[in-house]
Amino acid sequence: MTDHAQQTLDDATAVLRSALAGDGDAVVGTFDAVVDRSGLAGAYGVAWCLAATMLGDARPAGACALDFPGIDQAAYDTRWVARFVSAYANDDGDTGEALFGAAAADGLLPDCLLTLAGSTVATLRSRAG
Repeated sequence: MTDHAQQTLDDATAVLRSALAGDGDAVVGTFDAVVDRSGLAGAYGVAWCLAATMLGDARPAGACALDFPGIDQAAYDTRWVARFVSAYANDDGDTGEALFGAAAADGLLPDCLLTLAGSTVATLRSRAG
């Protein structure tokens, strides 16, 4: 594992620990620190790692369709997470990057990343329970 890959994994672990503790400020703070150190590309790597964690070993083979009834009525951050995780499931980094850039341009990236961290924790808890 490269130093960069290890740093991304360490950052994702810190985000998840904070999310598990219910500390949204620490989640955002970790992402802010990643952006300060590695730019938006670093934060994207952490988000992609969270999507991988959410799907786990259950990542389906072949193309995946987003099945989220009422997605168009969901809040921006919820729609973003569903589409970002779908992009990961389809190994579609271009779409993931486009979604990430759009959220940043809209000024909603922190909300989206916080929702992604919360969704990842909720998924991990549901698997454990």
